[in-house]
Amino acid sequence: MHSITTPRAKWQAALEGRQLDRNPCDYWGTAETTARLLRELGCATERELWERLGVDKSVHLAPVCTPTSENSWHVDSHWRAWHIETKNVPYGDGVYEESVTHPLAAAESVRDIEQFDWPDPEAWDVSGLRAQCDEWRDYPKTAGCYEPFFLYCHLRGMEQALQDLIVNPEIAEAALERIFVIHERLIHRILDEVGALIDFVYVAEDLGTQESLLMSPDLFRRFLKPRMAQIIDLVHSYGVKAFHHDDGACRPMIPDLIEIGIDVLNPIQWRCRGMDREGLARDFGKHLVFHGGLDNQRTLPFGTPEDVRREVRENIRIFRECRGYIVAPCHNIQPNTPTANILAMYEAVGDAL
Repeated sequence: MHSITTPRAKWQAALEGRQLDRNPCDYWGTAETTARLLRELGCATERELWERLGVDKSVHLAPVCTPTSENSWHVDSHWRAWHIETKNVPYGDGVYEESVTHPLAAAESVRDIEQFDWPDPEAWDVSGLRAQCDEWRDYPKTAGCYEPFFLYCHLRGMEQALQDLIVNPEIAEAALERIFVIHERLIHRILDEVGALIDFVYVAEDLGTQESLLMSPDLFRRFLKPRMAQIIDLVHSYGVKAFHHDDGACRPMIPDLIEIGIDVLNPIQWRCRGMDREGLARDFGKHLVFHGGLDNQRTLPFGTPEDVRREVRENIRIFRECRGYIVAPCHNIQPNTPTANILAMYEAVGDAL
C-alpha cells in the first residue's frame, strides 16, 4: 500500500494500477448542491469544501472564446459560440440550462451545413491555461472537451439528429465532420499549451438510456467511433489520458470504447440495464479505471447514511482488482440529496480499506 498526499498524485497512482491506502474520490454536484454545502459546512471557497470533505477533486480548466464581437464566454457554457440560445429551466429544487433554439434545425442539404457560421477554433484563447494549471498544481486537471453527437443534438434538435443517422446520413456526416475539425484543432492548441501539465481531455458521449442504447452499435461505429479514435490518439500522443463520460446502459459499446483507447469510464450507472458492477469489473476491469458508481437516483437522495456507506464499501470491494477505481457519484449530486448522505459517502472512503 502506498500513502500519497496530493489529489493529483492519488489519481496518477490509480491510473498506474497501484494499490493505495485510500481510494481517490471526486465530487460532482449541481450548483445548488454545492452552494448548500458551502453554507452548511461553513466553507468560504470550493477548494476549502473539497478539503473539508477529503475530496481529490478533478478540476476542469477551459480557454475563453473571444469572437470578433465585444461578447465573450467561457467554453464550459459555450452554446453561444455555436449560435445556440439557452435558458434555465426549473425542475423543482434547481435549474438546468436547456437549449431553446436549434440553429441547424432547418438544414436540408450538405450545402446548408457548409454555409452555417461555424465557430473558428482559433477564437478560443488558450494563453490563460498555464496560470490555471499553476493555481491547481496539486489537483488532477482536465482541459478540452469533445462530445460530438451531444452537440449535434443541440444544433439540430435531438429527434431530428437521431432521424438523420438513418434518413439524412449525408447531413449528419457533414455536420459531425465540421464538429470534429473544430474540436481537433482546439484540443491540439490546448495540448500544445499545457499538455505536460494536465491529466485528461474529456472525450464523451451519452450513448445509453436507462434501458438500452441511444443508437445501434453499427451507427456508433459509422458516425462517431472513427473521429473519436482520432481525438483519443491525439490526446495520447501528448501523454494525456482520455476521460470518457457515458451515461446509462452503454455496456454494449464498452468493447468499442476500449478498442479506441479510453482510459477512464464514468459514471457507472449500475442500476441501468446490463450495467451490474460485478460484470463490468470482470469483463473490463483490466482495461479501465472506473469513476463514479455511487447511485444518485436512489441511494444518495433516498437512502440512509448507512446505505451510502455500504455502497461505497461494495464499490471499492468490487473494483479492487481492476486497473483502478475513483469513488464518485454517478453524475451530479442533486439538491434533494441530504447533506448527511454526502458526508457519509466521503467518510466511508477512508473507512473502506
